[in-house]
Amino acid sequence: MGASGEPSTAITFGPVPSRRLGRSLGINNIPPKVCSYSCIYCQVGATLARTVRPRSFYPPERIADEVAARVHRLEGRGERVDALTFVPDGEPTLDVGLGRTIALLRPLGIRIAVISNGTLLDRADVREALRGADWVSVKVDAADAATWRQVNRPDPHLDLAAVQAGLARFAQEYGGQLVSETMLVRDVNDSAESVRGVGEVLRDAGIATAYLAIPTRPTPVASGMPPTEDAVHRAYQLLRDYVPSVELLIGYEGDEFASSGDARADLLSIVAVHPMRRSAVSALLRRSGAGWEVVEDLQARGLLVEVGYEGERYYVRRFRR
Repeated sequence: MGASGEPSTAITFGPVPSRRLGRSLGINNIPPKVCSYSCIYCQVGATLARTVRPRSFYPPERIADEVAARVHRLEGRGERVDALTFVPDGEPTLDVGLGRTIALLRPLGIRIAVISNGTLLDRADVREALRGADWVSVKVDAADAATWRQVNRPDPHLDLAAVQAGLARFAQEYGGQLVSETMLVRDVNDSAESVRGVGEVLRDAGIATAYLAIPTRPTPVASGMPPTEDAVHRAYQLLRDYVPSVELLIGYEGDEFASSGDARADLLSIVAVHPMRRSAVSALLRRSGAGWEVVEDLQARGLLVEVGYEGERYYVRRFRR
């Protein structure tokens, strides 16, 4: 428990259905919300502590022990885990213990993935830590400084040219699978010019696989809206001129969230980083043998919030300042 009496941030959550990694067990190595960006579309919400200085948050041994314990519990319930994915409440490479944690997780024999915004790749220690992962996704939402500042709202100490140079260097050094993800936001970075600029950055870095995504969950800024179907299709076609493999990430992942048997803990840990549709919450409760009163209790205690987005109802974790 935290000092306020509410549950501390969960180190692990899921597994959740991932469009790229299968059944992904999330690893939350950064507390909410410490990041070098404050993206207008971030599903976790507005950044509370924007920084570019890596530091220690949780001991690597604690993270590895909690992940191992959860994997063993899930295996005992017949739940499959395809990947251990660092996808926390902030930027995972801000954790100075990331490399050590990855090494400690190796004995589990499960694919290790890291989803990063790539802002710290100009640092040798960050590139070294990421080299231990099997799969790394790097964010590239914009190629020009004006659009970059509008969509990602970076820490003022960041320089876009340095970020792009760091990506290119990491791409040359890395021996695992490196992919990029570009989040398209309506009237911000979905123009043909913006997409071509991103394509040039990816081509110059040697990225072989690029994913185009759109906001599918509640965003912290009203302007963080998904583009039109025409704009997405245009972006897909344009990016294919620069990258060998382009895929869209525009569909709903489904409701196949795993249950550890504790519906309350599962729900809070998942929605802390992955807002859930009402249908997904219902499915999770059914598998846990729990009723909707769990949701009502969490809402009454101020730990869970219901929001509307694009005609759907979602449940998200409320973070207290």
